[in-house]
Amino acid sequence: MKYNSVIPAKFISRPNRFIAKVEVDGTELTVHVKNTGRCRELLIPGCRVYLEKADNPERKTPYDLIAVEHDGRIINIDSQAPNKVVKEWLESQGQYDFIKPEYKYGNSRIDFYMEKEDTKYLMEVKGCTLFIDGIGYFPDAPTERGAKHLRELAAAVKKGYKTRVAFVIQGEGISEVRPNTDTDPEFAKAFEDARAAGVEVVFYKCRVTADSLCIDSEEVCSSIG
Repeated sequence: MKYNSVIPAKFISRPNRFIAKVEVDGTELTVHVKNTGRCRELLIPGCRVYLEKADNPERKTPYDLIAVEHDGRIINIDSQAPNKVVKEWLESQGQYDFIKPEYKYGNSRIDFYMEKEDTKYLMEVKGCTLFIDGIGYFPDAPTERGAKHLRELAAAVKKGYKTRVAFVIQGEGISEVRPNTDTDPEFAKAFEDARAAGVEVVFYKCRVTADSLCIDSEEVCSSIG
C-alpha cells in the first residue's frame, strides 16, 4: 500500500482524537488524525510525524496524519491501512477461491470472508501500534466492538467456519501481539475464550516507511506469552 504526497512535520498537540496541531516549515497546521485510538506513547510533542495531502482541496484539514517516528522506527498509525494491506496480501497470495471484504455475519460486519474449495473462512483484522519492550499490545483503548467480534468468531467455529483474528503489526521489529489486559480486560477475556474455541491468531509482519505499508509475512501463532 502506497500513499501519495507525503511530507514530514513536527507534532505539537492533539486537541481531540480527530485532529492534531503540527508544524510544517514554520507554519502551524491543523490536520486530521487517521486513528481514533489514544496513541499517547507515540504522539509526543516535538516528535516527527508524516502527513498525506488530502484528495479534497476544499477540506478544512488539508492533510492526514498517517505515521510517526518513535524509538528509531516509523510506525504507521492509519487505522484504515490494516484492512487495505490485508486485502492486497490475500489477493496476491492466491490461497483462496473467493474473497469478500466487509462481510455481513450475524449482527456484525466481519472484515473478510473467504472460501477455499468447500471450506469457509471468517477473519477479523486488528491494527497494532502499541509496542512495549519489543511486544505489540492490542488495544490501546477499550473496544467493545473488538470483544463482540471475537465472540462472534468463536460462535462461528461451531457452525463449521474456520475463523481468524489477524493482527497487522504497523511497525518493524515486532513479531508478537498480546491482548492489553490492563487497558481492556473484556477484550483480553474474549480473546482467550476465542482461542480456546478454536479461533486462530495470525500476525502480519510489515515493512513500514513514511509513505508505505506492506505485509512481508504471515505467521499463525501457536502460543502467546
